[in-house]
Order: sequence, then C-alpha cells, then structure tokens
Amino acid sequence: MTPVDDTAPSQDLLLFLASTAHDMKNSISVLSGTLERLLVDAAPGSTAAYPQMAQMLYQTRRLNDNLMQLLALYKRVGTPAYPFDVQPIEAGQLLDQIVALGRVLLDAKGIALEVALDRDLIWHLDEDLIVGVVSHAVNNAAHYTRDRIRLALCEVDGLLEIRVEDNGAGYPAALLAAGAAGLSDVASGIDFRTNSAGLGLYFSREVARMHRHRGRHGEVRLENGGSFGGGCFVLSLP
Repeated sequence: MTPVDDTAPSQDLLLFLASTAHDMKNSISVLSGTLERLLVDAAPGSTAAYPQMAQMLYQTRRLNDNLMQLLALYKRVGTPAYPFDVQPIEAGQLLDQIVALGRVLLDAKGIALEVALDRDLIWHLDEDLIVGVVSHAVNNAAHYTRDRIRLALCEVDGLLEIRVEDNGAGYPAALLAAGAAGLSDVASGIDFRTNSAGLGLYFSREVARMHRHRGRHGEVRLENGGSFGGGCFVLSLP
C-alpha cells in the first residue's frame, strides 16, 4: 500500500489560497484605483500630501504585483481553476495595457515613458501573466530611475523581446549574478524577511519558462546599459 503524504497541500487548500490571493488582489486594486483618481484630480504641488500619495500608489502596486506573482505560481502548478492560457495577442494591445497600468504612477513621480514597438506584431502568450511580469518591471524601474523609462517590444532571432530600461544607477552586481543563475539558485537566494528583489525575479523567470514553443522556452535576464545607460529588464518569449 502506498503511503499518503500528509504534508502535501490538497487541491482544496491550493484553491482556497489562490482564491484568497485573488480576493486580496481585487481589494488592493480598488485601493490603487482610488489613489490613482486622487492623484489625477490633484496636480503636482497642489497639496503637501501629493508625494506621499504617489508613494502609497507605488506600495499598493507592489502588493498587487506580489499577489500576481503568487497567482502565477499557482498557474505553474497546473490547476484547472487557473489554467495557463496562451492566446495570440497583438503587441500594441499588450503594450497599451502595461502603459495604462503605469501611467498615473509615472506621471505622479515625474517620469517620462518612451515606447517602441511594431504594432502589427502578434505573439502567442498568456496575456495576464505577461502583463503582470512587465508591469512589475515598470513599477520597479519607477522606483530606481532618475526620470526616464523605455518600454520596447520587438522580434529578435525568432523571439519576442520585451525590454524595460531606465536611466538609474543600474542593477547591483549581486542582482546581475542572480539574473544569470538557475531558477533553483534564485529561489534559494530569496530573503522573505527583507522582501529581496530576487522574489520578483524568480516569479518572472517561472512565468517566462512556462512559455514554450518548438523546443525553446522563455527567459529573463538583467543587464546594465541599454538606451539610457541604467538597468535593463529583458523578457524573451518563443
């Protein structure tokens, strides 16, 4: 008789955790939307609380990103309730969603956003997951850039390459090393006490690897340089 592993989480428990994360995400989205409306109605400098409101929006976006990452991991398990859903998506449609999600925060922080893409390009991907990954990268860049971010989508060597570049100080050597490490190495380096940036990198790479086509899988890499000389987050999808 095969022994039962009582330590393995049941499907009911996984579904409960995913549903809870989804409900929390919805609540945070309401809070984020309220902050966005307040920031739109209040011009910069019109109130002393404006910078604090912009910072609150950044933090709520971080929370939303973390919950998106948890749901991405749930999809990675392959549960029917949250299936991995690959569909043909126009590059312009993808970029428009990402820009819309980040617009108020970038405007509130006085950050210019430059975009570059071929709007006729169509790619097969899980739209929700990729929007979540790239929006997280934009949100992260908004925290470290001086005042400019570039978002670019193009086809490179048969892959869809999505780049988020900033003009900040660039990634530290330790994070660049983590970006070049294997998934297990990145996961082992996550410090949940300090909310290390390795957590977002781990989930981004998991989502990338879920995308497979003709023996190739997606990848994430970190670089310094790019168009603005700062940090570059690069997502490639087959």
